[in-house]
Amino acid sequence: MGKIKITNVVIVGGGTAGWNAAALLSRTLGKTINIKLIESDAIGIVGVGEATIPPIINFNNALGFDEREFIRETNGTIKLGIQFENWNKIGDSYMHAFGDIGKDFPFCSFHNFWVKSQKLGIKSSFWDFSLNYQAAIKNKFAKLDSIKGTNLPGISYAYHFDASLYAKYLRKYSEHHNVTRIEGIVSATNLNPENGFISSVTMDNGDTVAGDFFIDCSGFRGLLIEQALHTGYEDWSHWLPCDRAIAMPTRLTGEISPYTKSIAHQAGWQWRIPLQNRTGNGIVFSSKYMSDDQAKQILLSNVDGEPLLEPRVIPFQTGRRKQQWSRNCISFGLASGFLEPLESTSIHLLQSGLRRLVKHFPHNGIDQSEIDEYNRQSKDEFEHIRDFIILHYSLTTRDDSQFWIDCQNMQIPDSLQHRIDLFSSSGKVFKGDEQLFAEIAWQQVMIGQGVIPEDYHPIADSISDSQLGGMLQDLKLLVGGSVDTLPRHSDFLDSCRKT
Repeated sequence: MGKIKITNVVIVGGGTAGWNAAALLSRTLGKTINIKLIESDAIGIVGVGEATIPPIINFNNALGFDEREFIRETNGTIKLGIQFENWNKIGDSYMHAFGDIGKDFPFCSFHNFWVKSQKLGIKSSFWDFSLNYQAAIKNKFAKLDSIKGTNLPGISYAYHFDASLYAKYLRKYSEHHNVTRIEGIVSATNLNPENGFISSVTMDNGDTVAGDFFIDCSGFRGLLIEQALHTGYEDWSHWLPCDRAIAMPTRLTGEISPYTKSIAHQAGWQWRIPLQNRTGNGIVFSSKYMSDDQAKQILLSNVDGEPLLEPRVIPFQTGRRKQQWSRNCISFGLASGFLEPLESTSIHLLQSGLRRLVKHFPHNGIDQSEIDEYNRQSKDEFEHIRDFIILHYSLTTRDDSQFWIDCQNMQIPDSLQHRIDLFSSSGKVFKGDEQLFAEIAWQQVMIGQGVIPEDYHPIADSISDSQLGGMLQDLKLLVGGSVDTLPRHSDFLDSCRKT
């Protein structure tokens, strides 16, 4: 059977995943394809993902969004990093701050100089030299490309927002770009008997929607990719044992902080995400070590404001589809896999996959080599992020519960063990070309959870001990002085509310 030119694209499922797909495809390929999106108002969406990472800015820019309007329409706030509390041991705290730290030298990153300073007994925190961290803890923010008077980079940021409002914002955009929305529930998936491709889906009212290419955004069910095409699921719960979340919004209290909080508890962790109109709260935990009632009690006793809704339980299984693209169907969002939102990667994985689809779009028909390459890249990306999340659990020294003891003793992926061993011995960490987290991200989590390298790069010895102390003092003053000149985060949000 010959290849069929891709003209009609059908997206099954709305929410954040479906409308992201519709928005990007209509923006980039809308003149060459027709796009229909099927969703039902009767089916709820998970919608707990309210924190993002900096690549979302490039995605929004590609769609031509006005940032202030976007923030206004989604109740958005600024995110400068994630504050981790109690992860190494109870009472500890560190931040995975976005952006760079200190001043890198050619062939030698700044952390080598800091490690040397620690061995010399020079007192400082690694985060004394992070512009993002210092701005975050002082509730400061402004768009800043570089530190004034230097070539040092400025502030890197992302957003917190209401995911349901983000979906509505994307829907309005997509429909303006000629995406057709069909209300209803898919009751059957119809396969071509000759090649096993999806030919159409049948709605609960009997209507049939045909297409050349199908995008599964149906959530955990995987209505097309799994229930129809049976691609299989790779379970990672032996590395990431948390399998349930409970979400609950609360009334906003106090000043809006420009960072996410991740607070470890006896069998998982709790998130706190400040929006303009409320605070998003939730607890992620393992049902093997804690009941729903126990988790609810921990959540309710550790929120700042009055609950606005009843706690909602969300079961999940960490892992990924073995084939995220199969035949003429590709999956995104929860239909493609799930990694707990510890590093706010859910929306990024969705948007990264969509960018990858645009690059690999099969406009002249489906080619297996293109499917294989897409799946290879997707697998590598998922596994890289998986390792980064496992890192937080495996480095803990907590022994106050069986959960944390088991996390310390679990056999981690070889790829992650290599990274930890390399950094522990030499201070070196490397980022692959297509990998999300840069060296500075790995450095912060490992240093933040107590891994101080035994050695450092010899270039750090190219300056004297006294020069090193002076350099660190100058950098600390430079960062602190820059933060002092920044306006309040609340001032920036006020300016976004003005139309």
